[in-house]
Amino acid sequence: MIRYRAIGGLLAIGVLSGSVIAAPGMAAAAGTCAPAGHTGAANNWPQKLLDPDAAWPFAKGDGVRIAVVDSGVDAGQPTLSGRVEPGFNAVIGHGRADSDCAGTGTQVAGAIAASATSGTGINGTAPRATIVPVRVTGQPNRSTDGVVPPGVLARGINWAVQQRVDVIDVAPVLYQDDDRVRTAIAAAVAAGIVVVAPAGGLGSANDGNPTPYPAAYPDVIGVTAIDPNGMPWTSAGHGDFVDLAAPGVAVAAVQRARGWVAVTASTAVAAGYVSGVAALVRDRWRHLSAGQVRDRLIGAATPDAGAGPGLVNAYASVTDDLVYRKPARPETLTRPTVSAAERAHRAAVASSRRLAIMFTVAGLGVLLIVTLVAIGLPRARRRGWRPAYAAPLPRPTDGDEPAPPRLLFEDVMG
Repeated sequence: MIRYRAIGGLLAIGVLSGSVIAAPGMAAAAGTCAPAGHTGAANNWPQKLLDPDAAWPFAKGDGVRIAVVDSGVDAGQPTLSGRVEPGFNAVIGHGRADSDCAGTGTQVAGAIAASATSGTGINGTAPRATIVPVRVTGQPNRSTDGVVPPGVLARGINWAVQQRVDVIDVAPVLYQDDDRVRTAIAAAVAAGIVVVAPAGGLGSANDGNPTPYPAAYPDVIGVTAIDPNGMPWTSAGHGDFVDLAAPGVAVAAVQRARGWVAVTASTAVAAGYVSGVAALVRDRWRHLSAGQVRDRLIGAATPDAGAGPGLVNAYASVTDDLVYRKPARPETLTRPTVSAAERAHRAAVASSRRLAIMFTVAGLGVLLIVTLVAIGLPRARRRGWRPAYAAPLPRPTDGDEPAPPRLLFEDVMG
């Protein structure tokens, strides 16, 4: 069993999911729940940057179920009211997960599906999607003990697969490959479920940038975090496992109980925004496979000028017309089989055509001869059947010869 520990309380789960959360969202210690958040208006810059509103006339996530694998999700959060299922507590193997002592699961769920309430102005990217919470860390009355065993994580993912959800958002990050988690992710992909995971928060030189799982598994959408200026979080994991970027630095996230909390940096919250866009695509394009949804999200992303991962683009992902079928190969040409009767028919038609051409040519020849005879015969009779010669040229007479020239001054001299 692989165990990942950090400082107690909310920071432990924050490190696991690649996030750092500022007060008042910090729990004092393990065993106490994170307090409710601010109730005033928040600076919701991710909403302005991602502009999911442009995609909402086409899709809002209706009928799409997203499993949030984290610390649970508070069903009492006003922005998620009525759209959080009971879920599953994978820590103990039974029970519900629609409460959240740590608060991180609710923050991820808010990035996915929050519906703005009066005074906060915070929206998720898919405000009509349904959240299916899966608890893999902490307990209903305990924020977290800093432990996410891979076996528990695999159990939670497998349960979500059995529920036939449309998207699975795996917030915790493991930094060592585990066969149980790998198998669970492969089962989700095989079942046609879109899997989204954060790149983690150990990407700095001091941390060594270890490979994050499940983001590094095949067909999983790995997500990194950017700040309000579009710059990547320097501590985020980086490598080939990163497919998309989304807001995750200095963001306002919905908090357990009520209100919102300032998140300093979190690739898990960034992954939540991407999961919400995946829900929009699943709402708009019901026939697409999980791989096609992944290709659409990556292909429609806004390119990064620094050649890094593109920024997830809700409107383009929902509306762009992409071609998924491979070009068809031309079939091998074969000579058609012709029956004896067909060959006889074709020969008769060809013979008829030849005769028609011969008669046509003969008829034109006869017509030409008749025309020549009709014109030439009367003229020959007029000449007495003598051949016609050209008339001789006229000869000039003597009187027509010119007089000798007269010299100038001839009359005067004479």
